[in-house]
Amino acid sequence: MNFTLIVQRGENGWLVGQLAEMPAVITQGRNMEELRFMIRDGRELILEVERESTLKRYEGEELTTELFDYL
Repeated sequence: MNFTLIVQRGENGWLVGQLAEMPAVITQGRNMEELRFMIRDGRELILEVERESTLKRYEGEELTTELFDYL
């Protein structure tokens, strides 16, 4: 799956990036390499938080989970 990284130069000279497909993933970096690293890290953090939140809704219910590799 591909993501669209939107990049702007902030007032402080840093690069500010956000994923168009996951607007909650927004971060900054001093250069493109650092920004890409931070975006990947943010994406993984959001996915982890969403996973935990969703599983918590099903607490106490009988269900099956399966790891699914979409890439």
